[in-house]
Amino acid sequence: MKTSKYILNLNEVGINDIDIVGGKNASLGEMIQNLAHLDVRVPGGYVVTVEAYKAYIEHNALQDQIRSVVKATDLDDIDALRHCGLKVRRMIAAGVFPDYLVNQITEAYDTLSKLYNQTDVDVAVRSSATAEDLPDASFAGQQETFLNVSGAEGLLDAIRNCFASLFTDRAISYRESFNYDHFDIGLSVCVQKMVRSDLAASGVAFSLDTESGFKDAVIINGSYGLGEMIVQGAVSPDEFIVFKPTLKQGYDSIIERKLGTKDKKMVYGNSAAERVKIIETSKQELNNFCINDAQILELARWVVTIEDYYSGIKNRWCPMDVEWAVDGQSGELFIVQARPETIHSRKRLNTITEYAITDGNRLDKLILKGIAVGDKIASGNVNILVAQGKDEISHIDFKKGDVLVTDMTDPDWEPIMKMASAIITNKGGRTCHAAIVARELGVPAIVGCGNATEVLKKGQLITASCAEGDAGLIYEGTIAFKEIQYNLDELPETDTPVMLNVASPSMAFNFSHFPNKGVGLAREEFIINNYIKVHPLALIKHKEIGDAKLTTEIEEITRGFKSEEDFFVEKLACGIARIAAAFHPNKVIVRFSDFKSNEYFNLLGGKYFEPVEENPMIGWRGASRYYSPEYKEAFGLECRAIKLVREKMGLKNVVVMIPFCRTPKELLQVYESMNEYGLYRGQDGLEVYLMAEVPSNVILADQFAKHIDGFSIGSNDLTQLVLGLDRDSSLVAHIYDERNEAVKIMITMLINSAKKAGVKVGICGQGPSDFPDFAQFLVEQGIDSISVTPDSFFKTVNAISEIEEKLKDENEVVLRAAV
Repeated sequence: MKTSKYILNLNEVGINDIDIVGGKNASLGEMIQNLAHLDVRVPGGYVVTVEAYKAYIEHNALQDQIRSVVKATDLDDIDALRHCGLKVRRMIAAGVFPDYLVNQITEAYDTLSKLYNQTDVDVAVRSSATAEDLPDASFAGQQETFLNVSGAEGLLDAIRNCFASLFTDRAISYRESFNYDHFDIGLSVCVQKMVRSDLAASGVAFSLDTESGFKDAVIINGSYGLGEMIVQGAVSPDEFIVFKPTLKQGYDSIIERKLGTKDKKMVYGNSAAERVKIIETSKQELNNFCINDAQILELARWVVTIEDYYSGIKNRWCPMDVEWAVDGQSGELFIVQARPETIHSRKRLNTITEYAITDGNRLDKLILKGIAVGDKIASGNVNILVAQGKDEISHIDFKKGDVLVTDMTDPDWEPIMKMASAIITNKGGRTCHAAIVARELGVPAIVGCGNATEVLKKGQLITASCAEGDAGLIYEGTIAFKEIQYNLDELPETDTPVMLNVASPSMAFNFSHFPNKGVGLAREEFIINNYIKVHPLALIKHKEIGDAKLTTEIEEITRGFKSEEDFFVEKLACGIARIAAAFHPNKVIVRFSDFKSNEYFNLLGGKYFEPVEENPMIGWRGASRYYSPEYKEAFGLECRAIKLVREKMGLKNVVVMIPFCRTPKELLQVYESMNEYGLYRGQDGLEVYLMAEVPSNVILADQFAKHIDGFSIGSNDLTQLVLGLDRDSSLVAHIYDERNEAVKIMITMLINSAKKAGVKVGICGQGPSDFPDFAQFLVEQGIDSISVTPDSFFKTVNAISEIEEKLKDENEVVLRAAV
């Protein structure tokens, strides 16, 4: 194809040509030129340059007309903005191309058609502005894309409409917000061979976690059909998370899979007038993930390659926002867009802001859940927008600070979204339009709620909380919370390693920014209770029970997985892996499940497998379950999950811990069960810790120490058993105190025994989190590590630093006295 200043092949342009071809096109060309040898596939095509856009504007004498229309408009008036945008777009769309442009555009299109052996090849026509991908203005969704365009006339119309889309209401509003002159920005158009994702799947991927800014994850959202459905927020997509460091080592490091609600998809239409249409997905599509593991891993490797390449040419970390598509005819994966991520890449991580909710009864006020976007909390009155057209949006009574509630947002609503204290949608995922704009505006959004527009009422006072993990929670009324800021530069260094107790996998990436030494306690029970929700034996044996209702519930919960056992193993593995990835390469100590029988009873199907015990706190729990014939099969699933995390995902920093183990003989019986399911202490570096929480663990510490790699003191249970009380009983709660002299003597004994045996000893109980003076006692005894809850991390570090300084001063005095 002959090129000119108006038409260029995609493979002729690169990152230094933004002024000529816009950000998106420059990026596509850069990848074609420099990443093709690494097997990153980008569809071929050509560029209608910014010069062509300027020539079109000049040929139709539009610049002065447009300037006068915009200048005469009060852009803060939504109705006036709408009329302004509509008038400008109609002026541009009514223009004509000069003959030389018609000839060059159609000649290039004919050449592309011949390349793909088609008469009128199907193409995607994408706008690419010269400012949209700059670091200080993301212009999310500002210009148009037209899919499945074919024929010269259809192509020219699509290009005209792309030119007009530079003046959508939202684009005009954005440029005013960022103080851009409307004609300092040019528009280029990419004419690119369509990837037939209407016959497969497509989506978006980020080379970082978009909520926490965690750098070592690739976040992939995907759905069936053409990708516009995800961007629009019309579906709740599947989500996958891949851990970069072990991916680079060759492991299959998919650490999260979430099945979305993909109830519809966009496919090719049947005529030129209907280029695309939306249809319902099949039951099989609804119940399965849209891409397989091989495609997830290939895409993740490409995203990492693209990030590494751009970081190299920019000489700084450059996280990327990528759009991808799978061709249903060839089965091949393609990258169709890539741009720098513009939110977290600008943030400084030397400060941590924590939103601590102080309302202990808030769960009684919980109305609805969705997917959290951001980490903030906001309250306001509900204002519901349902099927609002441009004409209607300018007339609604929306007050600054209202909570915007809708089915899904429209890009034309951004003037309204700027006034919202929070945004709540029925549909969408973490990469939909509502989520992207909410991040840019710095307001919390909760997407994919399902029925928010039905449950919430206009004028209702609610609180939207995105500060409690992946789930966004919507409460009735206002919820009390406090905002705390920590400056990491002011945090003292300690000689005693301070680790974290992390329960929720969804919060792990947020806590990874803390200057910690790993995780001292990750409890499997939290994952089982919140992510799996079914008794493991019920998953294995529900069909034998004959409870049809239970079987129906389990079949619904396990949708998308090959079997019930695989569901348990993969869900537990992903929960563990997310925590292990967040703190990699530091040690993450995962405690095998330690539900009491009454807690197991409450899981779905638990009533069929759990005894009724008089005192479950000292009954059938912890180690005694793992080797018992009644439970060992379920424990085997836990072992399989640990193997999956360490051996397939490559997270060798996972250490396992055995809780409530009463005798050395019992410890060896647990090892026999572990070995039966493929877990061997010492194999591939696997360490095993013992939860020191029974007095026999202290008294027989020298015997236990021969068979373990470390002790971790569980001060909660140790206190109740030393003092002979039930910590769940309010009648004796006033006696419960980890700082009781008897408890402290037992802890001192254990630390001394562990030191003598050459075995590590730490603590993961609640004591150090609640009482800084207890943490100081532990430092004085020479404990190897202290693990605390995230909310007490900063005060504990300061307390430890103070006692360490005090001990150093005392030692110096002793040394001077000796001299």
